[in-house]
Amino acid sequence: MASAILPLPAAAPAAAPSRILVTWVVMLATFITVLDSTIANVALPHMAASLGAASDTVTWVLTSYIVAAAIATPLTAWLGGKVGRRRLFVLAIGGFTGASVLCGLAQNLDQMVLFRLLQGMSGAFLVPLGQSFILDAWPKAKHGQAMALWGVGIMVGPVMGPVLGGWLTDNFEWRWVFFVNLPFGLLALFGSLAVLPATVEVKRRFDAFGFVALGIALGALQLMLDRGQQLDWFASREVMLEAAVAVASLWVFGVHIATARDTILPAALLRDRNILTGFTFIFLIGMMQVATSALLPPMLEQLYGYPVVTAGLTMAPRGIGTMAGMLIVGRLIGKVDPRAMMFFGLVLVAGSMWWMTGFSPVMGTMPFLTTGVVQGFGIGFIFVPLNTLSFATVAPALRTEASSFYSLLRNLGGAVGVSLSVGIIARQSQIAHADLGGALTPFTVPAADPNLARALGATGDTVLSLVDAAVNAQAAMIAYLDDFTLMAWLSAAVIPLIVLLRLPKVVVVDPAHAAME
Repeated sequence: MASAILPLPAAAPAAAPSRILVTWVVMLATFITVLDSTIANVALPHMAASLGAASDTVTWVLTSYIVAAAIATPLTAWLGGKVGRRRLFVLAIGGFTGASVLCGLAQNLDQMVLFRLLQGMSGAFLVPLGQSFILDAWPKAKHGQAMALWGVGIMVGPVMGPVLGGWLTDNFEWRWVFFVNLPFGLLALFGSLAVLPATVEVKRRFDAFGFVALGIALGALQLMLDRGQQLDWFASREVMLEAAVAVASLWVFGVHIATARDTILPAALLRDRNILTGFTFIFLIGMMQVATSALLPPMLEQLYGYPVVTAGLTMAPRGIGTMAGMLIVGRLIGKVDPRAMMFFGLVLVAGSMWWMTGFSPVMGTMPFLTTGVVQGFGIGFIFVPLNTLSFATVAPALRTEASSFYSLLRNLGGAVGVSLSVGIIARQSQIAHADLGGALTPFTVPAADPNLARALGATGDTVLSLVDAAVNAQAAMIAYLDDFTLMAWLSAAVIPLIVLLRLPKVVVVDPAHAAME
């Protein structure tokens, strides 16, 4: 069935005190949602031991959340029209908070993945609905201001997650990375009931065919990425089947939205060059940002021996850089071409990724902090101009649909980035270990001589164990550097897409002072 997209009545912008309250409530709900996409990163080694999971399967704690959010996001517009956006927002906060408590109570990996799926499905509605509430509350001339303020929550959340997660894990236990959502969730819930405006319910028929095709495609793709490394990729019939299902479902979805009327992805959005370009950008940015945030904590803990709190604090400069970048962007919007700011930001991100390819196993903390600040600063220069340009030409009636798919692709990019990065590390570690191990001989490692090993006894075993541990660490380091190299090339590859973005007719000014209006 198709969904009839009916235009929503134009909402009058709220008064200044009211719109500030709406923005802060939405920011809080958005923050805890995106925070949960990364807060568990530094706690994964502790979760693996507690839940009886292997290192390559415990990452499902991350990807299950992100994929569930991606699949559920397209339902936002239909459900928002059916029950009202305000009611759906409140229900989503309640569901997210309840699922967070269940995650903290999980006793095994199966339960954790199930509860993370519920958490991701509930949180999927908060970002697109929140963005729509903010755009409705602020006049069009100040949309850039609102996006800058809201962007602080949505972009800093994934970066601050490891810091808070590390502190909670070290001082309490890993379950508190989920329990911490309870007070913030309740505050966001009561705040939403108090300040969010009532919205008009718009009855729509649900595009079930498009939703099912898209859901099957996303689910099959993520299964392929998660299971591929364990099953030797396309040597496995299961992985080949999952890949075939993903490709076939995406093809069916593409044909459906191109030929049917009133689909889950409106045809009007497909004709909007800015939002389509924004979709591409946000997918790749989500992929790079989430993957990097997921890679660094295990690297710091396992290869450098950092305590969990120190690993989290080492990630903090990314958030500081992002906030600094957004504040400067706020001063430049209306004075500098947003596309020039995006170009500058992408150059910084690509440069910092390339800088990370020179990491060494024996270096200090400063390179992590420096690259983190530079990368966060670059992201701050990308997010607000991208949001402003992407939604500049979207009709108000299609904001929820556009926001939904924008969030879907950001979540999907993050899930693909995590799975791809973990797969590269596992595969490249094996290759590097074989190459390094092949260079070891009885002449380079005397204890490797069978006769000498028998003579040394336990001492020989100890020497070989130390050598093997050193080879494993070096192989893992090579694999991480390969990941950083890939991310650097991806960052550079998206720069030419900037020329496809058109300037909006109205350029807003000084988004940094949104909270002071």
